[in-house]
Amino acid sequence: MLIDFKGKSAIVTGSTSGIGLAITQGLAAAGARVIVTGRSQATVDKAVERVNAGQPAHPARGVAADLATAQGAQTLIAAQPEADILVNSLGIYEAKPLLELEDADWHRMFDVNVLSAARLSSHYAKGMKQRGWGRLIFVSSESAVNIPTEMVHYGVSKAALQALARGYAKDLAATGVTANSILPGPTATDNVGAFLEPMAAERGISVEEMSARFIQEKRPASLLQRFARPEEVASLAVYVASEQASATTGAALRVEGGIVETPFA
Repeated sequence: MLIDFKGKSAIVTGSTSGIGLAITQGLAAAGARVIVTGRSQATVDKAVERVNAGQPAHPARGVAADLATAQGAQTLIAAQPEADILVNSLGIYEAKPLLELEDADWHRMFDVNVLSAARLSSHYAKGMKQRGWGRLIFVSSESAVNIPTEMVHYGVSKAALQALARGYAKDLAATGVTANSILPGPTATDNVGAFLEPMAAERGISVEEMSARFIQEKRPASLLQRFARPEEVASLAVYVASEQASATTGAALRVEGGIVETPFA
């Protein structure tokens, strides 16, 4: 299978590191003109350098903006008014007991994880529909199905994102525009490393050993029995963005290592 994005433009939100960066690199390697996004110019510039180090056919560009805000969304739209592919990868998470969550915690989680995707999809889907081709991809999580007790607000936001993807798929039926969600499981990103560091320090073990214990203790149903690599998640996203995936829409596609017990997401 040869995936070729020649003539296609792509925006990946939250793409300065982790899964977002890996997706950007995969799209660029397949010929897309990619836009890297992040909150700071410094991190955006560094990510652009990493993408362009792979010598893609078209050099990547970057836009620095806080996409959790309406103003930030408008900054991106002004810099790149149209796109053929939008990957809503921007997301945050934190561990906090459910009974300690306050309104500010819920608002922050939904502003970043859900409203950013809703705003940008609303804008870019219009042009996709007019052109008769487009791809909306929403990076959800297996936590949308297996709500984690240590971060319920995160799981709820990812479930909302999955529902948003399905809604766009229905609204854009028979237009040539597809909308799908991707459900990664535990993935070895820099942010996850930072998340595990205090746990490892508390137990007096290495982050690598803590990673293995985390899977055993927190995600025992994993069939992979390890953290996935960002590139493994990105490979699915690149396929879903391709012409070859034209019959895949409204789907919740799992790349979570078999953690989810049910046959359907």
